Amino acid sequence: MKDVDADAVLRIYQAGLDTGNASFEVTAPTWEAFDAARLPAHRHLAVSDDGTIVGWVAVSAVSARPVYAGVVEHSVYVDPNAQGKGVAKALLMALIASTEAAGIWTIQSGIFEENTASLALHQRAGFRTIGTRERVGRHHDRWRDVILLERRSPTVT
Repeated sequence: MKDVDADAVLRIYQAGLDTGNASFEVTAPTWEAFDAARLPAHRHLAVSDDGTIVGWVAVSAVSARPVYAGVVEHSVYVDPNAQGKGVAKALLMALIASTEAAGIWTIQSGIFEENTASLALHQRAGFRTIGTRERVGRHHDRWRDVILLERRSPTVT
């Protein structure tokens, strides 16, 4: 994922945000803010046969404290026209491979309970539910619960 990919990445991000079930965010950030908040080594794109970017996955550090250096939080977004075709699963598998190769032992995510497709995808990819963060934040004038999931690497110890 490079600067040249910014428009496509942010367009896909905004399409996800527009569903109302992807994030507490309602507007995609600037590319500069997006880029600064995500670790460069673990950003992956899904590209169609014609070269169009159809999805992305990226991680952020959960803390600057050294003890949490092996724990990241991820986001995965797929263009609405490419959903249901295995794009998100392929992106998650690429992310798992790159993070494990770098010694990262935990990938976590918070997913709205209404986002059942994403919850099922993550379960199939080896994530487990840690618990529900009830009324953790307001979104579109209502309190939202978030399901906290994590995938612990079986190879990074």
